[in-house]
Amino acid sequence: EAVRLAQMNSPLTVSARNALRTGKLTELNALGQYLPNLSVNYGASNSSGGQFIQGVLVPYQGYPWNYGKGYNASLLLFDGGQRWFSYLQAQANQRANSENETLQRYGIAYTVKQQYYAVLQARELEAAGASALEQAQVALNASAAKVKVGQVVRTDSLKAAIQVGSARLSLLNARAQLRDANAALTRLVASNAPVTAIAADTSDVPRLDVDDASLARMADDGPNVRQADASFEAAKQGRRATITSQFLPRVSASYNYSAYAFQTPDFNWGGGPSASKQTFYSFGLSYTIFNNFSRELSSMQATVAANNAEAVLRDARFNAKAQLAQLIDQFRTAAQTVELQTLQIAAAQEDLSAQQSRYALGASSYLDLLTSQTALDSQRILLINARFTARTAKAAIEAFIGRDLK
Repeated sequence: EAVRLAQMNSPLTVSARNALRTGKLTELNALGQYLPNLSVNYGASNSSGGQFIQGVLVPYQGYPWNYGKGYNASLLLFDGGQRWFSYLQAQANQRANSENETLQRYGIAYTVKQQYYAVLQARELEAAGASALEQAQVALNASAAKVKVGQVVRTDSLKAAIQVGSARLSLLNARAQLRDANAALTRLVASNAPVTAIAADTSDVPRLDVDDASLARMADDGPNVRQADASFEAAKQGRRATITSQFLPRVSASYNYSAYAFQTPDFNWGGGPSASKQTFYSFGLSYTIFNNFSRELSSMQATVAANNAEAVLRDARFNAKAQLAQLIDQFRTAAQTVELQTLQIAAAQEDLSAQQSRYALGASSYLDLLTSQTALDSQRILLINARFTARTAKAAIEAFIGRDLK
């Protein structure tokens, strides 16, 4: 739900969807260049008064209202294929816009998932901090009792009090981290009311039930590569359109009809027969012989743009392999760390229980007990961080290949 809301409200996805809307009309405009340009005109004027002719004021004679109207059409008959290449370029740009929209959707999904998992991480840290505070309070009570009966020195009680204070501080930091994570998640989903991850979410590590070969194929056909390929195709068609427009002649035809000089005593929207009509047909051919090397510059710029786009496409394909390998290694390392830390925590809990019993019997020092507590707290934090890394690594893989993995 958070991903859906963020994808609907994020400025990045809104901009990507608007680019699709603009690109569709750009594509239609490029295809529409094969159609003639049509225009109509209409005019009405009122004349009165008079004018001086050889020093004599001559009153205006005739009806005051004059009208005129006309129709115009023009069509480009031959352009060497520029319109076709421009249309193909618009189509390729629209494909690039579509891939960019996919990129933005999954990029936002990754950001939201990462923040959602940060909320879960903060909650786990809060739970771990509460458990550490409880254990530190038990140790403080035990050491305080021993100090009263003279079994240990007062230093043990002071160390236990310091441990309780440290645990309280860690718990406060975890709660502040949870509030900050909730605020960031609220901002991403653009909600007026505070939002947070549902409490029913578990801390299980996600699975990656896809083999490396399948992931590699998905990455080779990912939105990054597809967008780069579409941009390269657009640059190639742009180069062809530029060359044909600069080095081939253009043939055009036009038609014009006009009627005017119809007069009336009162305004009547120009109805009735016109006093004069004219019709024009024209054909024209144009070719630029020399324009101060401007066309050579335009052609070189289009060629360079195509070469740059080809280099970007080649790098995107290599980057797909390299980045995917890093993300897979990151996920698997985090998953193995979770398994290891689970065992480490079980061992640390057993060691802490033994140290608490030994300390109660006076068979060990408080330093041994403190060392065991610190080790257990550290193992818990490592487990929480490993879970967060595994979750976000899978989300990053999904964003990179542009599809959800079950």
